[in-house]
Amino acid sequence: MATPVIVYGRSGSGKSDSIREFGTKEILLDNVEGKNLPFRKKFEYTIKTDNLDVLIDQLRKMPCKAAVIDDAGYMAIHYFMTYHRAKKGNSSFEMYDAIADITYQLVSRIKNEVEDDKIVYIMMHEDIDDYGNTKLRTIGRLIDNKVCLEGMVTICIRCMSSGGKHYFKVRTDGTDVTKTPRDMFETAEIPNDLKYVDTVIREYYGLETIKQEGKENAETE
Repeated sequence: MATPVIVYGRSGSGKSDSIREFGTKEILLDNVEGKNLPFRKKFEYTIKTDNLDVLIDQLRKMPCKAAVIDDAGYMAIHYFMTYHRAKKGNSSFEMYDAIADITYQLVSRIKNEVEDDKIVYIMMHEDIDDYGNTKLRTIGRLIDNKVCLEGMVTICIRCMSSGGKHYFKVRTDGTDVTKTPRDMFETAEIPNDLKYVDTVIREYYGLETIKQEGKENAETE
């Protein structure tokens, strides 16, 4: 079973920026929205798809140990924006059923169809209600009422910003869905560095670590 990790936050909170420390061959990046990254580095294994079957196929055969889906929420948004005007009456319920399937199966299929030593980071936006409570941004009552998406994963990290700097929140204060194992991180706030998070998770669960780019070649020269 692969390890899905949800990374969520508002737009501009540092979700995409957090992958900057990965080497160019260390992750598979699904740039769902096809947007420019907020740094100059380009990753060798980059795809652009909102098709779940295509994505799972790429995750199964990716040549690296980690993947990032940025932003996974647009997989459902693209489907909704494509069909919402054409769907009327009962067919609109079918559309929301399909959207719920995409969202649920994304996590479920990663866990069940991708190799055990792989970690897949699922980036999503957040919504805040009138009472200040934060949840993952999804589409439709079906997924909201029937599926606790964050309940399907063990690690759910929130991207935050303060004073112009980004950081990760790894423990909830009771108003959001942030969660990590009790002794995985020493502090409630950590640097906005997904490569660091990946290293910690692999050490915690005894997964194979990602070799630093160029290290192996340097040792054999």
